[in-house]
Amino acid sequence: MPQIVRPLAVLALAFAASAASAQSTLDKVKASGVIGVAYRESSIPFSYLDDKAQPVGFGYEICGRVVDEVKKVTGRSDLKVNLQSVTSANRIPLLVNGTIDIECGSTTNNSDRAKQVAFAINYFYTGTRFLVRSDSGIKSLADLHGKVLVSTTGTTNFRILRTLISENKLPIELIGAKDHAEAALLVQSGRAAAFGMDDILLYGLRASSANPSELAVVGEAIQVEPYAIMVRKDDPAFKQLVDGVLAGLMKSGEFEKLYRKWFLSPIPPKGIVLNAPMGKELQDNLKALSDKPAT
Repeated sequence: MPQIVRPLAVLALAFAASAASAQSTLDKVKASGVIGVAYRESSIPFSYLDDKAQPVGFGYEICGRVVDEVKKVTGRSDLKVNLQSVTSANRIPLLVNGTIDIECGSTTNNSDRAKQVAFAINYFYTGTRFLVRSDSGIKSLADLHGKVLVSTTGTTNFRILRTLISENKLPIELIGAKDHAEAALLVQSGRAAAFGMDDILLYGLRASSANPSELAVVGEAIQVEPYAIMVRKDDPAFKQLVDGVLAGLMKSGEFEKLYRKWFLSPIPPKGIVLNAPMGKELQDNLKALSDKPAT
């Protein structure tokens, strides 16, 4: 016999769901003893898997500093970290619905996303360029005319490239990949001529490939955008905590040490070196501490 749900019961369930969604992150974490931390599987060097299939990276390590601070603030030294792999497509829904509480990957801080989530102080700046085969002869966007271009679904890069191609009526076929690793594979296998993505991620993918010399990062940066740690919207206490951790790292010089570790030194699993010096935008933000989004 089917269960009959009375109108009052429906209202009670709706109220409970609303109350749960309104609960602050710190209150939720303190009560449950669990914090949900998101990681990416191939966003080198921000958040990716090492040779033991464990998440590592610049952003992931900063997430660890945030977790340490959450332990202090909540008094939960026994705090359990629930790790969750996310993609470009599902990272925002999983944050909004409470599956994860923080994401320290390679997410662009922009005005459109700010309608759904909040961003901490910007901790990297990058621009869209292209990963190609070294023997392709491709040096710029113009060289992609009549060819297939891939980008990762759910990223600002995909949206920017789609708009650029549409508005300028460029003879380029843009296709989507589920993640950065799949997009790079499409280029390596010849099924796509180029992979359009944030240049720092492309350098990471190139350096970690079996034969780095077979790949090249080319083209002028189409648009420079900031990366930032993503947290839930309308939760000022948790954003303040994350901002405080970042500001502390930036003011103490620890942030620059972490930068050198992940961008200028050998990184796991193969000991590759990205050789990506800190850009002027990021250097300036170590003093400005801005969370200003891209347009």
